[in-house]
Amino acid sequence: MSFFDKYNGTSNARLLRMERAIWPLVYSGLLLLVLGWFTEKTQGADASLLYGLGGVALALGLLLFFLRARQKED
Repeated sequence: MSFFDKYNGTSNARLLRMERAIWPLVYSGLLLLVLGWFTEKTQGADASLLYGLGGVALALGLLLFFLRARQKED
């Protein structure tokens, strides 16, 4: 069953860089969004900066995630 095969990564350097960038971008984006939510009442300008940076990081991580899912291993 191919669903349970172990994935050992890729040997393609471009795809490896993409795989290594996806999860730090997603998690840092989520962290920045949560930090913006907690600082919203006390420091509005800082919260909007955190929201913006978190949204950009999360969107970039999700975009890379979907682009990597469409890439074929050569």
